[in-house]
Parts: sequence; structure tokens; C-alpha cells
Amino acid sequence: MYEVRLDHPADFDGWREAARRALALGVPPEELSFTVGEGPAGLFAEPLPDSPADAPGFSVPRSFPDLAVKLVCHADPERFAFTYRLLWRLQREKGLLEIAADPDIARAHEMEKAVRRDSHKMKAFLRFREVGTEEGRPVYIAWFEPFHHVVELTAPFFMRRFPSMIWTILTPQRSVHWDGAEMTFAPGADPSQKPAEDAVEALWLTYYRSIFNPARLKVKAMQAEMPKKYWHNLPEAVLIEPLIRGAEEASRRMIETAPTLPSLRHERAMERGEMARTAKVPAFNGFNKPPEDLDEAREQARHCKACPLWEPATQTVFGKGPADAPVIFVGEQPGDQEDLAGEPFIGPAGKVFDAALAAAGIDRAQAYVTNAVKHFKFEPRGKRRIHAKPNMGEVKVCRWWLEQERELIRPRLIVALGATAAASVLGHSVTIRDTRSRLIDLPDGATKLLVTVHPAYILRLPDPEAQRRETLAFEEDMGRVKAEVPEIALG
Repeated sequence: MYEVRLDHPADFDGWREAARRALALGVPPEELSFTVGEGPAGLFAEPLPDSPADAPGFSVPRSFPDLAVKLVCHADPERFAFTYRLLWRLQREKGLLEIAADPDIARAHEMEKAVRRDSHKMKAFLRFREVGTEEGRPVYIAWFEPFHHVVELTAPFFMRRFPSMIWTILTPQRSVHWDGAEMTFAPGADPSQKPAEDAVEALWLTYYRSIFNPARLKVKAMQAEMPKKYWHNLPEAVLIEPLIRGAEEASRRMIETAPTLPSLRHERAMERGEMARTAKVPAFNGFNKPPEDLDEAREQARHCKACPLWEPATQTVFGKGPADAPVIFVGEQPGDQEDLAGEPFIGPAGKVFDAALAAAGIDRAQAYVTNAVKHFKFEPRGKRRIHAKPNMGEVKVCRWWLEQERELIRPRLIVALGATAAASVLGHSVTIRDTRSRLIDLPDGATKLLVTVHPAYILRLPDPEAQRRETLAFEEDMGRVKAEVPEIALG
């Protein structure tokens, strides 16, 4: 009986070298065993000798090496011996891999499928946490407990996905580190080495809680895609069971408080009469004269029908903030919650905005917050209203209101949150990539513009790491705002 020592639980290179020697020596599967690590040798086992110099070569089907890589990653204790048995049989049964009914082939396909699924779950459910810096660069650590030995198999994905990050993935069986240039593997880690939560985790949990829709909850479908054995790897796992338990009550509350689409037949005759009276001077967007202060502007905007967006919307959502604010934040348009409440930036994107302001030490009450378009543009989906991007015609029509706000407030800085807001301020389209984080002098000579992303963009990113990077970049832009207008700092 020959025994082969392998370095780690998914040591494919060690297995391959030993399998080649065993084939060359004519060692049948029942006379070969594999041991991982430094465990005691078998009572009658002896090391596998070197293959003879004149040993004949051998061949395998083109698909076998990739299959073998997956098989040695399986958690089955006999995986190495089983893979060698397949290799041994392939030397005598050339078409073996094509026989789906063969018990060994059926078992191999089941093992391969399980490993591929576990690798996919590692890609989907692994969460990096920032733990410090190294040479000025942030360092990230993730803890994950895969069911199979998929670290070597899956690590190249994270290397390609996050090539500029310094990161380490810890698992009970195997660990991997990427320093931006080289990937190295190490033994498994202890659960006590799990990273603690970082600053972005609270934001992620708030977002996860806010997007949970109890009316669409299907527990069996969710667990089929996200089995419970992976939950302890996820920071949001603390929310999953409470959200499931409260789904029925939350669904009932949603039905009772669901917003209804505003009626399209709300006293139109009276409104048409008012518009006919006030629409005699088109130079002022349908009003007789420009507003003298923000209160008058807000009242005029409440009756604005210069574009079709007024009709399905609940109300005009005008800007909010002090009349002498040194900075104006301009978003794209109000969302569903803003449309119902009549205030800008109070929905999910508003929470991200508030968190970034707080991180930068900015007092929102000292700033003026508004939107390029003052009415909510949406597409109805049942009882839900789904955001629809305003077109440039609608932006140009509503730009008149933004100009009134600028004229009345006369800020030193305007912050455009997104490309639509930047186009409204500048009067022409720009890209975030070309203008982000730069102070741009506006034609009036007294105001500067800073362009950054809209907070909703961060929420739409599917990858938590991308959300983390963009959140930090957004907070840095808010830091630039504070540096330019320090009087808006928190007291």
C-alpha cells in the first residue's frame, strides 16, 4: 500500500504529480491512499517511489483536467482517491466520461456541481471589511466558511475583481492574501480572527433593511438561492430572520398605508382658470414677474405647469434651506417619498446623503437642498411608482426655477449631485468622469461648481465593495465642500 502526502486540502498540483507517478508505476487505485498534512502514516503504508525513467506516457480527455480540479476541491474525504480511480479507468475506458449512467461519472458530476455552486456562493456572499491602512492604502479582510475547499479555485476571481485593493480572505481550512501584485496562500484561520464591522456596515444594513419588500417574500425561493448555512458569513444575517418573522405584519401595514396615485381629475377647471390668468408673460415661465424671495418662489412653483410632469405628480417639491445658504446641493428630481412629503432628499438616497454629510462634519441645516426638476417623473407598476429619468427638455423647462433659487440665494458653491443636476446648472451635458471633484468657475464669476455622483447611484451598485468605494469617494467630495465653505460645519 502506497501513501501520498499532500500539502493542503485542495492540493491539485500535489495530487497530479503523485497520480502521474502512480500511473507510471502501474499502481491500481486500491493500493494508493492520500493524506493531507502531517498526520500519522498508515501502519502498512510506504511512500510512493519515483517513476521509472522509461515509463510510458498517458493521455486523458481534454475535459478531464478541469473536472479533476473541481473534484479535489470537494469536501469528500475520499476525493483524491476517487479522482485517481477515474484517471486509472480512463486509461482503459477511453469514452468513460461520456457514459452518464456510470456510477463514478454520475458521482463526479454531482461533486463538480456542488463545488461550482459553493464557489459561486463564495463570490456572492463574501463581505470585505476595512481594517486599517498599509502604506496609505486601505486593507480589507473577509471571513468566509465554504462548505467545500474552494479557496484556491475562487481566489483568482477576487484578484481580477479587486486588483488595486489589499485584501485577505480567511476560512477555517485555507487563507489567501493579495497585496496588489502577488497572491499567496496560508493555512486556515480561527473564527476569533474574524474582522469587526467597519464604518460602511451600518449604511449597508440600513440599505438592506430599506429595500426589503415583505409583500414579495418567498422564503423557500430565498433559501434555495441563499442557503442558511451561508447566513453566518453575511453581516446582513442579523436582519434576515427578524425581517422574515415580521414580514406578515409589515405587509399588512404596507397595504393599509400604501400611497395611491394622485387623481388626474383634481379640480382641473379651477386650476386651468388660474393658469390662464398667470400665463400672460411667458418670459417668466408662466408667471407675471420673478419671485422676490424664496417663499414667493415656492408658492409660484406650487402652481407650475410648464411641462407635463405636474399632472401625475402629487405636488411640486421645491428646495429647502436658509435664504443665505453658502452652498446649494442640486439633485436630479424628487423620488416617491419626496413627492408624497413635499420635501427634497428624505428617502433612501437622502439617508445616504445625510450620512455622507455627517461623516464630513457638515450641518445640512446650513445648506440649501433642491432638485433640477421639481416634479416626480415615474412609471406606474401596479401600486408602485418607479423612478423615470427626466429628459433634457423637462430639465431645460425646470431650469428656470433653479436659476431663481440661485439668484435669490447667491451661494458661493453649487454641488451638482449627478449628471442631470450638472447639466441643469451648466446649461449643457457633461460627464461625471470628466468633471467629478473639480471646482469649476461659473460664468457669474462669484460661484463655483463641484460635480459628484448622486447618492442613488451608490444605492444602485450591486456589489458591496463598489458601494464601499463610492461611499468613501462621495464622503471625500463632501469634505471638499466643507473645505470650500467651512461655515456649514457642524457646531
